[in-house]
This record gives sequence, C-alpha cells and structure tokens, in this order.
Amino acid sequence: MLVWTPRGKALVLTVFAIVVAVVFLAPIATVVAAALAGSWTGPLPSNLGFANLENALSGQQAASLSVSLQTALIAGAISLVLGTWAALASREAPAWLRKLTDAVFHLPVAVPSVAIGLGVLIAFNERPILLGGTKWIVIVAHTVLVLAYAFSAVSAALDRLDPAYRQAAESLGASSIRVLCQITLPLLLPALGAAAGLAIALSMGELGATIMVYPATWKTLPVSIFAQTDRGEVFDAAAGTTVLVVVTLLVLVVLGRLRGRAAVR
Repeated sequence: MLVWTPRGKALVLTVFAIVVAVVFLAPIATVVAAALAGSWTGPLPSNLGFANLENALSGQQAASLSVSLQTALIAGAISLVLGTWAALASREAPAWLRKLTDAVFHLPVAVPSVAIGLGVLIAFNERPILLGGTKWIVIVAHTVLVLAYAFSAVSAALDRLDPAYRQAAESLGASSIRVLCQITLPLLLPALGAAAGLAIALSMGELGATIMVYPATWKTLPVSIFAQTDRGEVFDAAAGTTVLVVVTLLVLVVLGRLRGRAAVR
C-alpha cells in the first residue's frame, strides 16, 4: 500500500514471492520429493516411486496415523466444549475474573510444550488420577495445549456478536437456555468450526509434550516420524510427514466446508 509506482509494486511482489517460495514452499516440496525418492545422492532425488508412501500407510505407521487422528479428534472436541463453556461464562463474570480466566487459558501458549508435557506427566502419574501408561494422558496433554486456541477463537467471536439478537430474544420471553441454544450457539457455528479445525491441526502435529508422556501402545505419527529421523530413516520419515500433512489438510477441508455451510445458514 505504501508503494505507488508499477515498478515498485512489481519489485515488492517479486520479493514477497521469493520469500514465500524459500520459507514455505521449498521445505514442503523437499519433504515430498524425499518421500518419493529411493535415493538422493545428487542435487535431485532419484529412483522415484511410491514405495515409501506405501510403507507409511501400512503397519506401524498406519497405526500411528490412526492414533494421531483419534487423539486430535478427541482432544479437539474436549477443548472445543471446555473453551466454549469458559468463553461464554467469562462474558458474565466481573472484569477482574475475566482477565484472570484469559490469563489461565493462555498460559499453555506462553510456556514450552515440553513443560506442559512434564507437568501433565507429574500430575497424572500418581493416584488418585493415574493416567500414566494410558492413551488418556496423551489426550490430556493435547487438550491442555490446544484449549487456549479454542478459547481465543470463541472469545473473539463473542466480542463481535451483536448483543441485539440476545436482547430481542430475552425481551420476547426466551429463557437463558433457549437464547444460548437457539441464538448464541448458532451464530457462533463458524467460529466453532474454525476453533475445531485449529485445535485438530495443532494436535495432529504436536510432538514436544507427546514425547514426554506417550506410552508404547499409543504412539502418534509425529513421534514415529521423530524416531525414524533419529534412526536415519529420512525417506520413510519424509513419507510419514507427507501423509500427516495431507490427512491434516483433508480434515481441515472437511471442517471448512461444514463451517461454510453453517455460515450460510
């Protein structure tokens, strides 16, 4: 907007395109190329094929993908319910309590995910709540990490919500529950869809906290990819990463279509 000449605009767009290509597109393209490669001894991969991707969709890798999907869906659903509940409740709370709620729910964003994983491991590895060695400790860790984003998305949508809808319904004698179910939540559906998509995407790629808490029977795909990379199985790790990216994008596309239909309604 600060560049007025056609030559200046072309230069800015060119620089922007180069930055996007180098920072965003090149790493993804490299991973996809490695996923298709049988070897890579020169500047370009060779012996291209789908053997690595077939391995990524079978055996232990397929089980890890299923674990990641289940974890993301469950953690996303829990965080969406808790985040929406907290966002709605904080709107009726005093200003000091609302600020405290915002700070508490955003705390996981301000600290490293490894710290969250260690905290969950210590807190839920002893009675009375013993979750260590089960899938639930992984789900709890993911829920804690993505809850802040669900809370933020719903809170922002509530701030933009016109209070006239609620006031009109209440003036006609609608109860608080009816206003919530028939007015507020339907108007929040696009924001709820966005919050769910963000929570699922973040959970699908989460590694730091998962490394701290996961049991051998509940290994997510990022953990398997990390283990393959650590063993030097770069091509297999690239194939697993490609599958993870594609599946995450498909989930986001489905949620986006649902959110679009909700917005139209």
